[in-house]
Amino acid sequence: MVAEHVERAPDPGAALAAVRIIGADAFAPAVLAGAALHARDAEAVAQSFTALPAANPAPAPPDGPETAWLMAWRDWGTVTLLTVLNGRGADGVTAARPAAPAGIGGSDWASWSVRMGQLCTLALPGLDGPVHEAARAAPLGLARGATRAALRRDYPTAARIARWLAWLHAEGVELPLDPAPLVEHIALMAAGDRTALDTAIARRLLTGGPSHEPSDRTGT
Repeated sequence: MVAEHVERAPDPGAALAAVRIIGADAFAPAVLAGAALHARDAEAVAQSFTALPAANPAPAPPDGPETAWLMAWRDWGTVTLLTVLNGRGADGVTAARPAAPAGIGGSDWASWSVRMGQLCTLALPGLDGPVHEAARAAPLGLARGATRAALRRDYPTAARIARWLAWLHAEGVELPLDPAPLVEHIALMAAGDRTALDTAIARRLLTGGPSHEPSDRTGT
């Protein structure tokens, strides 16, 4: 799927940039449904890092630029799952793990939950780290953030944060609300491909799949 997207694109450079933006979600069929990762797809993801190398991770906000820090975390998630699923990673493809997120929950739950939503591509089986620990430590902040976004009809943000709630549910974490009706409401009201992808992933996390562990099979 990923390789075909790159090969058929009129602008291969833009297609590789799109692969970098979608990040670890390119592996969602493998980690959520047990599908084999095709070797050509793994190569296409690796090629996106060759064409657009990952930058050195910036300090966590407010000590560093937020955009660079967010991209560094998303790159880390992509490279980590590529290594897990491919069994060996890809030559020359690396992404150092950035600093942990600051401002967990507390009085700043609104802006913190939005920032966690911007890292929702990490809300997948097979990934774990400081961002995931932050989610486990503050389910109430995430629940408040998702609810607030839905009430404000900011459904893209609500879908991103709801993914973390669905991931926590899959992890067996007790939540202050039932995420399933929230995800269904977002899916009903929202529009756009990115939000549709986020809600589809959240639904899969809530309902479970063949395995909660990522497949290590690679297609040929």
